[in-house]
Amino acid sequence: MNIDEIIDNIYKIPETSKENLKKYITETTYSKGHCLMEANKIIPFICFIKKGIVRAYASTSDNDITFWFGSEGETVVSMKSYVEDKPGYENIELLEDCDLYVLKTEDLRTLFNEDIHIANWGRKFAERELVKTEELIISRQFKTALERYKDLMRDKSDLLKRVQLGHIASYLGITQVSLSRIRAEIK
Repeated sequence: MNIDEIIDNIYKIPETSKENLKKYITETTYSKGHCLMEANKIIPFICFIKKGIVRAYASTSDNDITFWFGSEGETVVSMKSYVEDKPGYENIELLEDCDLYVLKTEDLRTLFNEDIHIANWGRKFAERELVKTEELIISRQFKTALERYKDLMRDKSDLLKRVQLGHIASYLGITQVSLSRIRAEIK
């Protein structure tokens, strides 16, 4: 997905504002397995996924718990770093080779002060991230693993073909054995 589509999907801004924003965006590529963002560190940038899949996870003493997947067109951000300039709690790992667009948070904040359209774009971005987080919390609290799996099938079916079942089971909050049972039940 190209950067114009990604910017427009967040919030449409005038072409001059978009071109100004794009001046600060660079493109980079990382290999599968790369840790893009580390827990307990301030992350001074946000990324937009041009191609590939990433996962966000938190580590416990026993295992890693996956709580988010991102794919083409989505934003990768440590919200705690973005909003408060404080270390985040998540690790972001690339599950495939990824092409990413990168924007330094410092540059974005400068643009917010210079261009009201970009500031509104940033507000829309933060609002969308808040809604995604709220939906995730509600799903975890009120839906069964089967319902969450069906939601994943409906909303992000491509992930089921591209992501290891262990990561999907972790995301659903169940074991791989339970995931196998759910998959068998659906078939």
